[in-house]
Amino acid sequence: MKKQGWAVDKSMALYHVGGWGAPYFFINRDGNMAVRPSGFNTTFTEEIDLMAVLQKIQEAGEMNTPLIIRFPEILKNRLEVLQTAFERAILLNGYRGSFQGVFPVKCNPDRYVVEDIVRFGRNFAFGLEAGSKPELLMTMACMCKASPDALLICNGYKDAEYVQLALIARQLGLNSVIVLEQEEELQIVLKMSQYLRVQPVIGVRAKLSTKHNGHWGETSGDKGKFGLSASEILSIVKTLKDVGMLDALQLLHFHIGSQIPSLSIVKEGVTEAAHIFCELSLLGAGMKYLDIGGGLGIDYDGSNSSASGMSIGYTVEEYAEQVVHAVDDACALKNVKAPTICCESGRGLVSHHSVLIFDAFSVSKPQHGGKELCRGEDVTDLLQSHDLPHQLSVLSEDLARLVNIGDLEGALACAKQLKLDCACSFKLGLVSLELRAIVDELYTSVSNLMCQESKKGNLRSLSKKAGLGMSDVINDQIVTYHTNLSIFKSVPDSWAIGQLFPIVPLHRLDEAPSVRAILCDLTCDSDGKISSFVSGNPLGKADSFLPLHKLEANRPYYLGMFLGGAYQEVLGSMHNLFGTTHVVHVLGKTGGSFQISLQLPGQTISDVLRAMLHDPLSMFEDIRSQFLDSFKAGRFGGNREATVALHILKCSFSSYTYLSHDQDHHYSVF
Repeated sequence: MKKQGWAVDKSMALYHVGGWGAPYFFINRDGNMAVRPSGFNTTFTEEIDLMAVLQKIQEAGEMNTPLIIRFPEILKNRLEVLQTAFERAILLNGYRGSFQGVFPVKCNPDRYVVEDIVRFGRNFAFGLEAGSKPELLMTMACMCKASPDALLICNGYKDAEYVQLALIARQLGLNSVIVLEQEEELQIVLKMSQYLRVQPVIGVRAKLSTKHNGHWGETSGDKGKFGLSASEILSIVKTLKDVGMLDALQLLHFHIGSQIPSLSIVKEGVTEAAHIFCELSLLGAGMKYLDIGGGLGIDYDGSNSSASGMSIGYTVEEYAEQVVHAVDDACALKNVKAPTICCESGRGLVSHHSVLIFDAFSVSKPQHGGKELCRGEDVTDLLQSHDLPHQLSVLSEDLARLVNIGDLEGALACAKQLKLDCACSFKLGLVSLELRAIVDELYTSVSNLMCQESKKGNLRSLSKKAGLGMSDVINDQIVTYHTNLSIFKSVPDSWAIGQLFPIVPLHRLDEAPSVRAILCDLTCDSDGKISSFVSGNPLGKADSFLPLHKLEANRPYYLGMFLGGAYQEVLGSMHNLFGTTHVVHVLGKTGGSFQISLQLPGQTISDVLRAMLHDPLSMFEDIRSQFLDSFKAGRFGGNREATVALHILKCSFSSYTYLSHDQDHHYSVF
């Protein structure tokens, strides 16, 4: 039901959609989250309502939440935005080199994502980056359809087999570059290139002094995991020169860290690397490429602030301008030919194109408020039939007095102390469970009264008595929404590193939310919850609750997690054996509407059991054997009950690992 005075623009502001969502996500006039798949180039008729997509999926009857909806057109737009930004920066600076993007498949190795990037980027000679042997084989296969000029960057630690694969890639006509992470790898490259009679193209990864202070800043700096020091790079140059292969050294790579917050760090890192590139060129190496690695960030919290660890203080265009300008200055200073600039942007490319949709199926009930407190006698009446220990008796008398004189701040502090002391007395066996419940209700009643008065504006200041403030009252009003989801599978960075992702109801956004909530998942783990949410605060301070709507009987409530297209799927674990979710690809149609172009079912119970080396067929036979013995013993009643039970057992192995949405699945209400 719509609340008078509420409109979708208020929801846009409340959830900061205009900050983190632009230009792809917004709230439409129906109060639903919607998508502009081509960003600013999307026309009104091309906008896609996410609830309409979900409804169409559900009507097909094969899939339901949780599921991931991918928008390949957003992926295409992100690639074009990056390419255009660098082309514009090259033109404005009069830069004499060029730009070639590379996608690091570790960000999202999904087959269709990688194939789409190769297809969309063919005209730009857009390439791929691999960091392991499985990734290398995958990228080799995908790049058979890429531009022959596209780069295949071979990063990561290497053994002989890895190097052999990278060299064979060159024999296949792929533009592979073996980037040395350790000095010892050079000997492997020289030996294998001689064995296969292939001239390698070699790069070196420099360990820069530049680093940033964000979560991913430890990647770089003197103690970074990867990269070669200046002396190690010079040693490699000497070895290559001694064997007559210095011209094979053509690329310099570095990586400051993911999600670089500010342009000042970008400038410092690129400038340092550009001078190393120039020095290598002056030493006689055949330098052609400067690979600036990843680091192009996105605005997770909508604050557009470099002070927030969940945001960035620049645009893609400003990022490209800073990179090109820094490289151009260094090359001009040392009179070195401008290189092809290579960027390994992963997070910046794929984060936006994927939306995780899930439902909230129940909510924890707020504590029972007990009797409404209007006067001190109400407190006395609740406790009069119980024999209170002396300390509790004194506190209850104080509470009654404070309620009578209208000192709600003092009453709340007193009620809190009464609750704590009652719990201690209960542990000593001095009070009954019934009394403890009554005292808990008293505290909740005082909290509710305090909150009501605060909303009326009657409390201008809040006492700090007993360490209690308004935040304690607010926290007591926060409830838990139970969601059909595994945090560990679908949002692992939220649990592991405290990453914020925008979470918004998919619908009812033309209604005022009336509930403060946190989210918990299906797993039997206390960490399976999300209790920090996007606030839009420029300093990155998160909110401790998410404004939501009350659940309604027989009406599903859907939420969307946005900007999760990088890393979340590949990093997800199988905690409690919750498997991958369904995935659906959605394309816009000419003239409006949309089409579902691909549906990929999530893992079944059998799938996850096999992943843990169980055999579902033999498991079913073991259960079936036990079933027959139980049937003979008469534990199943008649034949009908036995047939139904066996059917349920058999079908369960092929069912989705998450909660079903059949007719017996009801949604709990306050």
